[in-house]
Amino acid sequence: MCIRDSAVFICCKMTLEHIPNVGEFIATIRRSIGERPDTVVFFQIPNARYVLCDVAFWDIYYEHCSYFTKGSLARLFRQAGFEVRDLWTAYDDQYLMIEARPGSVPSPSGRGSTAEAGEQGSGGAGEKELLGEESAAETLEMVRYFVEHYEANRTQWRTRLADWRATARRVVLWGGGSKGVAFLTTLGQSRDDIAYAVDINPIKHGTFMAGTGQEIIAPESLKTYRPDVVIIMNPVYRAEVTADLTALGLTPEIHTL
Repeated sequence: MCIRDSAVFICCKMTLEHIPNVGEFIATIRRSIGERPDTVVFFQIPNARYVLCDVAFWDIYYEHCSYFTKGSLARLFRQAGFEVRDLWTAYDDQYLMIEARPGSVPSPSGRGSTAEAGEQGSGGAGEKELLGEESAAETLEMVRYFVEHYEANRTQWRTRLADWRATARRVVLWGGGSKGVAFLTTLGQSRDDIAYAVDINPIKHGTFMAGTGQEIIAPESLKTYRPDVVIIMNPVYRAEVTADLTALGLTPEIHTL
């Protein structure tokens, strides 16, 4: 990896979770920056706290090699020789962001010098933690919570879908992306339970959900199908989707994950 001397901002959005060796990756970025303390590094990734505490099994994908909380992400960057300037969440807490700058000079192993960091106050293992950083023990408790509540959450959705099927209610999914795929495959739902997936992206229209086979259709197609129930894959879009359904002359029962 080579970063030009003039680079003042390095941005990596929704990619780190797909990289197997995250320590080596972050350490490579730190070495490539060298002694340019004004370079700002920004990363955006899924927020593990949201996934674990909301028991959001639909946000766990096989393509993701790792998940991070504020605490684990900050420790990863500090070990590579970065000074963590800020940690925050957005998108209804679903996304986790970090802002960092070069701190202590990383060692050949990619870890910052603890002694140097402690003396200079500029990154590394000796840097003071920011508000909201979870400890390893706190993260473990969140994992335990997810494990304890996962089966009940999945059973609740299966029961709900079975009831709708038993009463011949037409059900569609709104969202033909990874959340929808994980939701359907985890529940083992067939096209008998959920007939279609709806998506506003025209590139997806006429394609099918991986694993379960629901055809992905345009919102306008619902005027013909007229669903009784719409399950929205992301609560962020509830108001927007509700408005779209109203504009189509539809008033289905709406649920969000």
